[in-house]
Amino acid sequence: MSDSATAKPIAIKAAIAPARTKLSNYPEPFFSRMGKREKRPLGDLFGLKNFGVNLTKLLPGGESALVHRHSKQDEFVYVLEGEPTLITETEEVRLSPGMCAGFPAQGIAHQLVNRTGKDVIYLEIGDRTSGDEGSYPKDDLQAALDADGHWRFIHKDGRPY
Repeated sequence: MSDSATAKPIAIKAAIAPARTKLSNYPEPFFSRMGKREKRPLGDLFGLKNFGVNLTKLLPGGESALVHRHSKQDEFVYVLEGEPTLITETEEVRLSPGMCAGFPAQGIAHQLVNRTGKDVIYLEIGDRTSGDEGSYPKDDLQAALDADGHWRFIHKDGRPY
């Protein structure tokens, strides 16, 4: 029998799930760019271990992340509200509610940006494959997921942040 204080919920209203307390794991000067992003980690509430799910809100001018790709992690986004712009290394696509996009590991680098005057809300889903690394083609940044599941960031020349 489990303790009710630590029991995982069966179902919740996603919009009232607790927001992540730390805006970003990025070091400065990148951290402050995430100030118009709010993530509600839904998968963690249910004890999911193999993949993560976030309900994410981008305020006008907000960015989902830096333009990035993962070495091992697949990612998927599904737009619920608003019209974010999907930016890749080669093109930009305006998304709308009901649209989705997927990014296989080692695929195209990508980010979502809210260039409108209204909030954007979407689901982001990604696996939690150990040993994942992130590359950022437009920024002096590299990332590696350590054994404890925390991102470690370095400059492209190997210097730590």
